[in-house]
Amino acid sequence: MSNSKKLRVLIIDDHTLFREGLESLLSRREIDVVASVGDGNEGMRLVEELLPDIILLDMRMPEINGLGVLSQLKEKEVKMPIAVLTTSTDERDLVESLRTGARGYLLKDMDPDTLVVALRDIVEGKTVVAPTLAPVLAKVVQGNFPDLDEDNSPFEHLTPRETEILGLLAEGQSNKVIARNLGISDGTVKLHVKAILRKLNIHSRVEAAVLAVEHGLKNSKVGESAS
Repeated sequence: MSNSKKLRVLIIDDHTLFREGLESLLSRREIDVVASVGDGNEGMRLVEELLPDIILLDMRMPEINGLGVLSQLKEKEVKMPIAVLTTSTDERDLVESLRTGARGYLLKDMDPDTLVVALRDIVEGKTVVAPTLAPVLAKVVQGNFPDLDEDNSPFEHLTPRETEILGLLAEGQSNKVIARNLGISDGTVKLHVKAILRKLNIHSRVEAAVLAVEHGLKNSKVGESAS
């Protein structure tokens, strides 16, 4: 509709049906979807190859989630704007996305035309969030988001059991030793470790242990009984 060149969009979202629907919706509105992929790693490769005008990124994905993609693209100093397009209205997801470099935080139930306007605004340099989340953005802009700034704990979404296991990981214990100490199976420990990595948006138990040590996570209760 605009007299400028067609907007070139890369979609990274693991839901095939949603991706295909979005692609067709955008194409009908004179937006060129240069690629549409379901995997964050593949998406990052295509960013450098296709150089789209904007990246539309899902938040919840397997392997590497939206925040993981954002932080890696930030490390690579990718210049084009990234908009998170998600079902999550969680304030923390919004704040973390903006802090990790997203220029938009949009919801999947947005009106299609509103979405297109938002994409064009983001490409022009504005930061856009879904209208329902505007009050949260206002708090962030004013530097007034105490939840993140004051307690600053990355572990608050972990269950007590996951926190306990993370503490043991930080002590360098193997899955077998943790299983023996807690009286649970190796398989159960593996599942907990997987959940910990996913929730902390990291990729290895070594990273998990480092994070735990950096934030002074102690597992005295278990540590004492384990030694």
